[in-house]
Amino acid sequence: MRRHGGERQSTGFVIAAGVALMAILLVMCSLPEGDEDRDAKGPLPSPAAKPAVGWGFTHTQFSADHGTDPSTARAAQLLAAHPMPQNQHIMGWGADNPEPSPGRYDFADLDRRVALIRHTGGTPVLTLCCAPDWMKGGVAGRTDWSTLEKAPDPAHYADFAALAGKIARRYPDVRHFVVWNEFKGFFDDGKGRWNYEGYTKLYNLVYRELKKVNGGNQVGGPYLVMDSYVPGDDTYASALKGPWGSIDQRTLDAFGYWNRHKAGADFVVVDGSSYSKDDRYAPGPFTAARKFADVGRWLRKESGLPLWWAEWYVEVADESDGGRSGWSERKRTAAQATALIEMAAGGATSGFYWNPETEDEDCPGCLWTSTERDDGGRKLPMMDLLSRFSRAFPPGSRPRDLDSGRTKIRGLADDRTALLVNTSDRRGTVAVDGKDVTLEGYEVRWIARS
Repeated sequence: MRRHGGERQSTGFVIAAGVALMAILLVMCSLPEGDEDRDAKGPLPSPAAKPAVGWGFTHTQFSADHGTDPSTARAAQLLAAHPMPQNQHIMGWGADNPEPSPGRYDFADLDRRVALIRHTGGTPVLTLCCAPDWMKGGVAGRTDWSTLEKAPDPAHYADFAALAGKIARRYPDVRHFVVWNEFKGFFDDGKGRWNYEGYTKLYNLVYRELKKVNGGNQVGGPYLVMDSYVPGDDTYASALKGPWGSIDQRTLDAFGYWNRHKAGADFVVVDGSSYSKDDRYAPGPFTAARKFADVGRWLRKESGLPLWWAEWYVEVADESDGGRSGWSERKRTAAQATALIEMAAGGATSGFYWNPETEDEDCPGCLWTSTERDDGGRKLPMMDLLSRFSRAFPPGSRPRDLDSGRTKIRGLADDRTALLVNTSDRRGTVAVDGKDVTLEGYEVRWIARS
């Protein structure tokens, strides 16, 4: 989203995740430049051992391969103990320019991240964004990270598709690909709308290339941001609305064009926040999360495809009034659990939490403590919530709303497990399977059902 920008990841980090994993990564990082047809080294995980795509997270600039040796090893062990789908972009957010000049490749960073995913038991997902500079008017051989979010020129759409094909061949165990990120660089200022024709042309070229590499590759788009406006703000208002407001009509126009003209898709992927485009909640941060359910139902009806949330946000940025620094971790986790419940209620089968790890000691909402410290890499509440949700409600499960009888307590359940969230700062009691359950303010509770 507009929060996380396009920061450059410095290269050359080494994972300290045990002797065997380190050895594998050292071999991979020694791949010569330009050796684009070699697969990343290391034994591929058994397909039977890998979890299906479901609920996981996206690696960002700083992740479990950046920091001190003890903490990166600890973070890798944490991931291996809680295997989930893991998403990585091909350029930016931890990966250097994969093709600095036409035909000259550098996959060292991407190799390292894919190896981390493989050897911690995650299902790898690659987001095909962003484009090398020479594809968007820049100088070949140089990388200007300030232009990371610029779209490729139409004359280079085919070159970007070819790069996607190279990457798909390099990592033959990767079966899930997302095309581009948030329509970055595709807004037409002159027309005041998204250049959905351009994005769809790029998407179709990439889709066909990936299917040519392997017909089993799963490809999705359009990764639009489902921006909304609060009730009463009629800016670009649409018919897709709820108590949280209405979705920007320009976003729906872009989705509709892609949906009608796409060459094909195995899933539809979007992202969004519970708050509005101008950082307001309607009527409050917990009720506003209903947006995920309402938007999800609409997308499923319009596309008929499985639904993924590539990113989701429940807190406005720190620089805004009431930003994340003003929330307790207990309230934050409750808000995230509510969002997960609403996404599942809207029919989503997969979602990727944008892990906000930074170099700072404190990291609100992170999955693990900062790996910059020797004692870092330890599980935080969001990691516990996400990994448990991933295990409890995998793809194929059909969780349903659990009627708690209390408007302030949300619930999601299948026949085996129930998740309860108290969205109030006050204690509340509900009945589950004939038994009273008392939740403290903002408590998240998992219950095994008989």
